[in-house]
Amino acid sequence: MKTRIAVISSAEFFERIQFLVSLINDIELDSYIYQDPLQAPSLINQLKPCDVVFFSGALPYYFSKKEREQLPVPTLYLAQDELTISSSLLAAIYHKQVSLDRISIDLFNSSIVEDVLASVDIETFPKHVIDYEDMLNKDRFNLFEIVSFHQSLWEKGKIDLAITSIHAVYDQLVLYGIPSMRMADPKTSVIRGLQEAKSFAMYKKSLSAQVAVGYLSTDLQVKEIQKLFEAIAHAIHASIQQISPTNYSLYSTRGDIEGLLEQDTLLQYFSGFPGVSIGFGFGSTIMEADKNALVALRFAEKDLKESCMYILTNDKKLLGPYPKEKKQQRLINDHPELLQIAQKAKLSPANLSKLIQFGKERQSHHFTAADLSEYLQVTRRTTERIIKKLADHGYISTIGEEMTYQQGRPRAVYILNLPIYQ
Repeated sequence: MKTRIAVISSAEFFERIQFLVSLINDIELDSYIYQDPLQAPSLINQLKPCDVVFFSGALPYYFSKKEREQLPVPTLYLAQDELTISSSLLAAIYHKQVSLDRISIDLFNSSIVEDVLASVDIETFPKHVIDYEDMLNKDRFNLFEIVSFHQSLWEKGKIDLAITSIHAVYDQLVLYGIPSMRMADPKTSVIRGLQEAKSFAMYKKSLSAQVAVGYLSTDLQVKEIQKLFEAIAHAIHASIQQISPTNYSLYSTRGDIEGLLEQDTLLQYFSGFPGVSIGFGFGSTIMEADKNALVALRFAEKDLKESCMYILTNDKKLLGPYPKEKKQQRLINDHPELLQIAQKAKLSPANLSKLIQFGKERQSHHFTAADLSEYLQVTRRTTERIIKKLADHGYISTIGEEMTYQQGRPRAVYILNLPIYQ
């Protein structure tokens, strides 16, 4: 079965990437076109059934944060990387015959430009670079501020060419008669992005198909509680078994349980039924899901004041108590050694958990800052801060260097010194 990818982008971006579909097995693309990246949130409301949503860049992705979080499918965007920047600069220098100090550039994270040039020992950096990462983080992005940046430099005679990563900015600059070019989207980067989108979708599907076991306990009479259990069982397409007069078990899938949570209808099921405890467990096998369900049930039974439900996933994330709260706890962080690591390195449990998962999923134990940055979906700057915190306490070691270009400075290669197999 083909993976259906919804692409939210400009018309020009989609026109270019649809020719790459034949290079990736079993995918099909649906286009959702905007004139301005600020229109991306409204396009999410128009999405037809799909397996994953792929944004053409950071702007539409960030503008759609609220809407994205409501989607039942994974979302990601095509990130600007070293290949994107180096291709764009090479095109400007070769085709436009422009020197670096006569170019203005806008992009998500300006440090990538420095990394590219430093890696090939070019000491001359573009003088006119603006990034919009901080604007997005502070919710103060202004498209015309980016346009004005280039326009002002052109009118003052300081640049001969503007390179922009935003299609809407390019259109404005052309309208003003300012020599401009769009940031390149190298074929290799786009293919890698689409392959990653396909992988995300397949991973999500595999999670949805996981076994879900549920245990329900109550002090209510059978007739009173039967309506509640039957309603929940129907909503999640579950089979239900009565274990004892006050205990029941349910068998379903993770996808059906998560679908129930996304509908936000749990409150109506629990209303009028005090003293009900429900625990669901997810797992690759019935045995694993069963164990997790019993743990979740014990947490639910501790809440004596009102009915509630907890979920324990296969990777030991405890979710709940529903419907009152939607907190998430990492039970695995109860391990003394991991707790000590988090405290020493001043890392949040979430970041530590992501690092551990990163170590588990990699085929190779060795990695670079770029590898970690891509996995965490954070900037290189943020990644380097995390690496420094861990390195200061010996939780990451530098074990070598790699050369990504024929010339330039090598990159450090790291290995994690964390107990990832807890």
